[in-house]
Amino acid sequence: MAISNGTNGKKAGKPFPPGVHVPSLTWFSDTPNQEIDWEVQEKHLSFLIESGLHGIVLAGTNGEAVTLSPSEKSQLVKTTRELSIRLGRPELTVILGCGGGSTRQVIDETRLAKDSGADFALVLVPSYFHFAMNEDAIVAFFEELADASPIPVLIYNFPGVSAGLDVNSEMLEKLGHHPNIIGVKLTCGGIAKVARIRSRFEPEQFCALAGQSDWLLPAISIGGTGTITGLANIYPRACLELYDLAISGRTKEAEKAQIELAAVEWGFAKGGINGTKWVVAKYLGYPEASCHTRRPYPRYSDVKKQVWIMDIMRPLEGKEKSLAKV
Repeated sequence: MAISNGTNGKKAGKPFPPGVHVPSLTWFSDTPNQEIDWEVQEKHLSFLIESGLHGIVLAGTNGEAVTLSPSEKSQLVKTTRELSIRLGRPELTVILGCGGGSTRQVIDETRLAKDSGADFALVLVPSYFHFAMNEDAIVAFFEELADASPIPVLIYNFPGVSAGLDVNSEMLEKLGHHPNIIGVKLTCGGIAKVARIRSRFEPEQFCALAGQSDWLLPAISIGGTGTITGLANIYPRACLELYDLAISGRTKEAEKAQIELAAVEWGFAKGGINGTKWVVAKYLGYPEASCHTRRPYPRYSDVKKQVWIMDIMRPLEGKEKSLAKV
């Protein structure tokens, strides 16, 4: 049985909703300044909202957070909220990636998130001064941030983009006691962390989310509550099907769906953000001119790589279309 944290099971804000959440891609015009292409952006956000996903992350890693200005982040949140209302899903969970080199900057971004209409803040460990960020410094950062943030904080553990800094299980247990920290996205792939978190907390107190769809079923089987997965940018309904099968205990069907998703997810993992955007644009019919990442991230222009990623992603195309008709 999970052990209650120091808040007697109560958090300052609402718990993070279980399910499948997508880190939305950000689309830019093919111009010298690469402004956001709002026509494509709204089209993509509408696709995600109408697919039935439980939530949308804006300005995450897939959304090229480090290239976005505060005003662009704010407008992304406002646009998503307006679209969710217009499309009949006013309850849609909206999460904003909040980051910066200092605690002060990140606090400011959480306030911007709140003012713009976001429900939660997804926060990486500040890593510019990674050589000084020991365990005590990381814990102190999240605690100070959570004290000041007007919305609940979801820890984003991704050592690959945080200079190798990892929020380990002991740190997560300590941070899970904070009334304004409601969970962690584990893009580190640390499935054992899911079990350790569940052994200490009820999911409504502090939850663990898989950072990719390729281990969603194992994560749910040991107490995880869902995923934030880039694959849902192209195959949202297939991701939702796996989640539904997993939580309903339909193990054999879930195992088959998990294997299918894992094979396809490799395209996003190896293709990078530029490959991800290129193949999503191809499959969803967006103009190729709007699929390029903001410079200096290079374009996905190698023809052999383009053929490879199309072939990797193709196996789920028919299933996604059939699920859309249900």
